[in-house]
Amino acid sequence: MLQSIPHGPVVELRLARPPANALDTDLIAALREAVAAAPAIGARALVLSGAPGMFSGGLDVPSLLALDRDGIRRAWADFYALMRGLAASPIPLAAAITGHSPAGGAVLALFCDFRVMADGDYKIGLNEVQVGLPMPPMIHRALRRQVGARAAERMCTTAWMMSPRDAHRIGFVDELRPLDEVVPAAVDWCTGVLRLPPRAMAKTRALVRADLLAAFDAGGESELDELAADWVSEETQSALRALVERLKKRS
Repeated sequence: MLQSIPHGPVVELRLARPPANALDTDLIAALREAVAAAPAIGARALVLSGAPGMFSGGLDVPSLLALDRDGIRRAWADFYALMRGLAASPIPLAAAITGHSPAGGAVLALFCDFRVMADGDYKIGLNEVQVGLPMPPMIHRALRRQVGARAAERMCTTAWMMSPRDAHRIGFVDELRPLDEVVPAAVDWCTGVLRLPPRAMAKTRALVRADLLAAFDAGGESELDELAADWVSEETQSALRALVERLKKRS
């Protein structure tokens, strides 16, 4: 489900839940725990990666559809806790986006310090509206911080699934590489950061990411309540069931 691969002081956390590395409640918990535990086991930086051609297909909609309103609220609370854990990590994080990265996959990358993506016939973006879910406010706040208000508006309202080159052009990803160079490039970026004077780097990194962490205080419990209400609404449930049927036909 989640593999830990050392690269010296950099630890790669590789999503390993075939076929799409979909984020179910177990994988969300495992990733959250691994990110939190990394500094204590000696990791000085983290790389999040996936399978060749597939970083993560996002939330595991079929499994989450089985949850009632309280269950889906808990699932969203866990996912928010994962996002917050990434934002609050005291060590640098790089996303090695090894292929397709819709919805929740793009969100994982969004909360890292640096994103390098495979250049090829892949798609990345936030397609929540396309599957009937209003954009979660916390994700919008982080996205607007990354790409600016106008690009965030376009991505969110049109469910724009971008090519790697479009994602690079608008600043959603920082670097493009051939697929087999994505993980090494992410490790190299982390290694370069770790060569900097550590106290100065850590204090400056905390300063420049403070607004990302503070954004979690804007919504609170009411945001999770609204997400749960949206999820169980007739429109969203219908769109999600249609998505599941499309996925079954592809498999």
